[in-house]
Order: sequence, then structure tokens, then C-alpha cells
Amino acid sequence: MTRRLPERALQALYATGWDIFVGPEEIPNRSRLLWGVGGAVGLLTLLTERIDGEVMDRCPELRCISNCAAGLDNVDLDEAARRGITVCNTPGVLTETCADFTWALILGVTRRLLEGDRMMRAGEYPGWGPLMLLGLDLHGATLGVLGMGQIGRAVARRASAFGMRVLPWVRGASLEEVLAGSDVVTVHLPLTAETRHLLNAERLARMKPGAYLVNTSRGPVLDEEALAACLASGQLAGAALDVFEREPLVHPDLVASDRVLLTPHIASATQATRERMAMLAVQNLIENL
Repeated sequence: MTRRLPERALQALYATGWDIFVGPEEIPNRSRLLWGVGGAVGLLTLLTERIDGEVMDRCPELRCISNCAAGLDNVDLDEAARRGITVCNTPGVLTETCADFTWALILGVTRRLLEGDRMMRAGEYPGWGPLMLLGLDLHGATLGVLGMGQIGRAVARRASAFGMRVLPWVRGASLEEVLAGSDVVTVHLPLTAETRHLLNAERLARMKPGAYLVNTSRGPVLDEEALAACLASGQLAGAALDVFEREPLVHPDLVASDRVLLTPHIASATQATRERMAMLAVQNLIENL
């Protein structure tokens, strides 16, 4: 286990009678990761660890990589397949939790909650004013959903409660039409060679002037430098990001912007959901060893 997971998952692994090595709670550095996996027949990994041929070389009898995440972009799937290693992940159990959190970001950025909070804490609230922190009405607005997998569909379902029109985008459809026609664009795409920097400077410029961008999928889908430029120019009204291009680093211009809501990759961070993810990862490991 490359990092420490909830206690229930640990106990389920210990109950197997296997020899278990548990990594630290924090992200292990590369040398510690390579040392810790040595000789393993099974790996329980997280998205923060790059599991490539170098890691697999350290455990020549490796049979299963169980990734405790909805995605698999941190695992070299081609290399695992070449070696006959089974790779599992944990989709489904975090869908509703991530969709709820996406709406927290949508509401937070379109109604400028972060700016209001900062104003109050700094003692700068001058009293009510008719032009103060004007945001976007969601009812009657259009939500563009990039990626209609489980999470994207769950986010889209919630849009009806706000009286929003939904423009879904899947590969093969016109991305430009969705970007140009949406007041809020929310991203729910896996990270692949095709989706890396899908939202580059050219495509961000196609977004509706004054629109908002929300990303809870994978950071490298978005070109952060291009986003910062769009915000600085006024092309976009705001953005809310839970994932980052070079995580845990964030582009300094986004950190400095009052119109960007930043959260530390916590879309699935509820006690119940993280425990369900860990238990599914353990179950996947047990079933494939």
C-alpha cells in the first residue's frame, strides 16, 4: 500500500494474513516509493504515484495493481499489459460525491462567495450596495458538460434543479459549439493523450465572453497559463479548480486572482466515500491475487 488509507481498509488487508507494507500518509518521494514496492506481488496505489516500468521492475512477481482512484492515468497500462499485470480502479463509488462538490464550486464561483468572504474577513464590507459582487443567475443559464461519464451525467442531472439548460459534449460532437454556447463549462474528462491540454488558449478563446470554467477532473486537461491569460483579459468571468496541471503546484497568476476559487483536490473527500473507495481497492486486490 503506497500510502496510508482509512483504518477499515487496512484491517481488511491485515485480515488476509498477507505480509503488508503500508506507506506514509503523505506523498512518498520517488526513492521511497521504489524502495517500498520492492518484491511486492500486489500494489494498492493512489493517483499521486506514477506506476511505470521502473516501479514494475522492482517487483518482478507483481500480479495486480489496484489503483484507489476513478482514473488510471498514473499507471502505465501498456507496460502492465505487456507484463500480464491486472490493473483495477475504483469508479462509481465517488460519482455522487464528486457531482455534489462540482455544484459547490459552480455556486461558489458564479456567486463570488470567495470574494465576499475575503471582504468580510478583511473588514472591508462597506454595507449593502446594489452593484456589489454581482454574479450570474444559474436559472435560465446554460451548463456545458465536457465528458458524459458517470460523474458528468450526475452533474447534468442536478442542473435541472437549477433550471439550467445542459449542453453535453462527448468526443465526435462539436466542442467549439459547447464552449461558445455555455455560461458555465464543467470538465469531467479522463486524462489521456487526446485530452491533455484539450482546453488550450485557442479553445478557451472560443468560450462565451463572461463565462465560468470549473474543473474537477484532471489538471493537465487545462492549460493553466492560457486560463490565467483569459481571466486577466476579461474573456472569462471566473474559474473554480480542484485539480491542477502540475499538482500540487498551481500557476501563480491563478493563485493571485480574486476570480479563481481553488480547492486542494477534495471532490471525493467525504469520510464515507473515501472509505468506500479504499474498500473497493482492497476488494479488487484480494480478487486478483
